[in-house]
Amino acid sequence: METTSYLQQILDNLPHKPGVYIMKDTAGTIIYVGKSKDLFNRVRSYFHRGVTDEKTRRLRTHIVDIEFIVTGAGPDDEEGELEALRLENTLIKRHRPHYNIALKDDKQYPYIKVTWAASFPTVEFTRQMVQDGSRYFGPFHARSIRETLDVLRRIFPYLTCDREITGRDARACLYYDIKLCSGPCIGAVTQEEYRAMIKDLMRFLEGHTDEVLRDLTRRMEAAAEALHFEQAARHRDRIRAITSLIESRKVINVGGPDQDVIGFASANGDAVVQVFFIRQGKLIGRESFAMENVLEEDAAAVIESFMQQFYDRAAHIPPEIMMPVRVESQEVLERWLRDKRGGRKVSLHVPRRGQKRELVKMVEDNAAEALSILQVQWQADTVRQEGSLRELQEALSLSAIPNRIECYDISTTQGTAIVASRVVFVKGVPRKAEYRRFNINSIAHEGSDDYQSMREALTRRFKRYIESRDNPSGGQPGHKDADETWRLLPDLLLVDGGKGQLNVAVEVLAEFGLLDQVPVASLAKQMEELFVPGRGDSILLPRRSAGLFLVQRIRDEAHRFAITGHRQRRDKQGLASRLEAIPGIGPKRRKILLDAFDKSIEKIRAASAEEIAAVPGIGQELADVIKAHL
Repeated sequence: METTSYLQQILDNLPHKPGVYIMKDTAGTIIYVGKSKDLFNRVRSYFHRGVTDEKTRRLRTHIVDIEFIVTGAGPDDEEGELEALRLENTLIKRHRPHYNIALKDDKQYPYIKVTWAASFPTVEFTRQMVQDGSRYFGPFHARSIRETLDVLRRIFPYLTCDREITGRDARACLYYDIKLCSGPCIGAVTQEEYRAMIKDLMRFLEGHTDEVLRDLTRRMEAAAEALHFEQAARHRDRIRAITSLIESRKVINVGGPDQDVIGFASANGDAVVQVFFIRQGKLIGRESFAMENVLEEDAAAVIESFMQQFYDRAAHIPPEIMMPVRVESQEVLERWLRDKRGGRKVSLHVPRRGQKRELVKMVEDNAAEALSILQVQWQADTVRQEGSLRELQEALSLSAIPNRIECYDISTTQGTAIVASRVVFVKGVPRKAEYRRFNINSIAHEGSDDYQSMREALTRRFKRYIESRDNPSGGQPGHKDADETWRLLPDLLLVDGGKGQLNVAVEVLAEFGLLDQVPVASLAKQMEELFVPGRGDSILLPRRSAGLFLVQRIRDEAHRFAITGHRQRRDKQGLASRLEAIPGIGPKRRKILLDAFDKSIEKIRAASAEEIAAVPGIGQELADVIKAHL
């Protein structure tokens, strides 16, 4: 690949210092973020003629600009390396670049939350960690967290209701009768006893089961001596349940502190990282994480990227982490993990022999098994999607399977803040990187018109197609337009609505000479009817058909995406209109005010007239007017 003079100038002037580099495509989208202790050597390595790995070759064809942020004084600046790691993490989470290794299906993983600050703590499922005095455990997969909560509740019957607990209720709920609640509402246990139980639950989650058993045994014996036989029986049942669970778990006597053990497996471009959580020599849990964008990446690169993403959100970091290979930034990662652990040491260890090496090998074998199972599931999903697409092809009389489907929807409230959405599904799977929204402006002052809104959205979409087709370099010689989403025509264009929306789509396609190239259909909500050009009656797919489920899912996703954009635009317009209604406030002063007060009307309202007057371009007189109106 030939490097443009612009890029070559950047490459020639990179510093020999630690920092973060940010690669962008023609649309200005961040497509890759990386870190290095020597920016000059690392960034230039992407453009060496000898590069053979496919992922790097694909990446560099889309790079038109490179920015960098220096974080240290020189290649040996350890603090600079650590800051580069932190900054890389932040930028990857914020921008989710297309070419960075990432956790597959990376929605916010769930945690177990214990509301320890409450008088009677509850145990909950949550996806957010906040500083509210609660204790958090995880992250987990959603399936495993539900299984864990089910086990916990049978051993430690905690509250799940929102009653105000006084201990004087006349009767308990059904959960008390079936032994899934300890009944503090009726005084069956005291607040002290209930909190002691929840404390045992937290120690159990931390893996300190031996301590929990010793304390429960002591309490059982004390209760029996005091002739509190019901209380002693509760402790006895809890001891039996925990003992039974411990016996079903594998005991791994490797010595040393609590550990996480990481294993890695890859095959045919897919990869899985598995983590065993070992506490006090016992395997208390394990999780498998599928990774994406791992084409031709080695184990060290995938594991390093996984560790940065996983431990950035982990509620607990053990003092030792074992893994199969040494990662490039091992010392920097150890310092970063130490900071995450509150200044307590964390050691990354690659065992070469003995029981610890056998343990890592066992985790790797489990990762390989997990990958094999996932690949079978993914293959089954693929077969299922192919069946849905074939069914659509037959029902709509398409000449080819509609592997690429684009769907459009309109969202508005009384003709204001109109937003059109486009979602893209490829082989029956959403491709969210290609989702787009269109702010509809052509009828902003004429009231709501769904047909005209759809016309504007489709016109803008296919105009982009014509422009990218006629000028594939995007105006920059030697470079392809990185935003290929506009250059690819759909195998099926789906619009939300009935015959009216279908006719609009047909007219737009005809205007661009694409009517013979792009099959089109509309899906009406009321009867879930499909309409196609040239056919008077509608097509009704069987109610339980895979093809109908697929088009419904695509339509619903377009609707969700449009509503989200509409709400954001409406909120923004509301913010602007409330300020611009004030005499003396135009677009320029509105922007200055919002920037000064974190884009918050409430913060402007709460500020004093003197604080508002201190904003450049406002002054005391106008500040008094603003306060009077807000």
